[in-house]
Amino acid sequence: MPRLFEVIAALENLWPAERAESWDAVGTVVGEPEQEVSRVLFAVDPVQEIVEEAVKLGAGLLVTHHPLYLRGTTTVAASTFKGRVVHTLIKNDIALHVAHTNADTADPGVSDALAGALDLRVVRPLVPDPSDPEGRRGLGRVCELDHPLTVRDLAARAAERLPATAQGIRVAGDPEALVRTVAVSGGSGDSLFDHVRAAGVDAFLTADLRHHPASEARAHNAHNAHNAHGADGAHRPLALLDAAHWATEWPWCELAAAQLDEISDRNGWGLRVHVSKTVTDPWTAHAASATASDPLGAPN
Repeated sequence: MPRLFEVIAALENLWPAERAESWDAVGTVVGEPEQEVSRVLFAVDPVQEIVEEAVKLGAGLLVTHHPLYLRGTTTVAASTFKGRVVHTLIKNDIALHVAHTNADTADPGVSDALAGALDLRVVRPLVPDPSDPEGRRGLGRVCELDHPLTVRDLAARAAERLPATAQGIRVAGDPEALVRTVAVSGGSGDSLFDHVRAAGVDAFLTADLRHHPASEARAHNAHNAHNAHGADGAHRPLALLDAAHWATEWPWCELAAAQLDEISDRNGWGLRVHVSKTVTDPWTAHAASATASDPLGAPN
């Protein structure tokens, strides 16, 4: 049975802390290096519900994608919800390790797992890591479909393949337009529009698309409609597919668990590695609006 420091060393090799963004908070948050670890639980969010799941599972290590304290703190008092997480972890001898932006840009990383869930073939990073001479690491991925799909069908595939959430998949663009190439980015992706446009893809699937960036992307499409793109000389406006943040990052948990499983087998550790299926997306219900053809339009 390995000790925590051995497992952490393996995780750090997969997702080196130095590859995280400067503003990020990654690495081991709680844990005694010499404690033995037999079970590991992977999840997106280090929230109390997940910690209680780790307790019931008998896990010695919880690995999450999102940090517990991204902006620091002055207290871990159990009277605060994050402090309660820390107290529960320590009382139950559960370590917490975070791999966030260092997992986003890894090879394979968060967007590779998202592409895999959608059966997309990864071609290259959307935003390459300049420190990677092989050009495989970086933020987001540019992908190809095995055969063209309509935007509507691609959205339906995403809704079917990604974990179910209240939001589902929102679409901006012509639902009947054909998609051959797709950019994907797990988590919030509306800061990447310049890179997406430069990639010349037909669609962009990500999360947390805000009104103004999405509106400007559609306006950019309309402004450049007279320009020809692609080998057939036809302009293809960029379709946007907006999924729930949690849903786009959850596939990474399965990928990461498989990576640790392989390391455990190679080292004879006998770890039992689990992936939480608890939905920690904050949105819990969805009420559909009237259809776009409703003659009443917007309220006066």
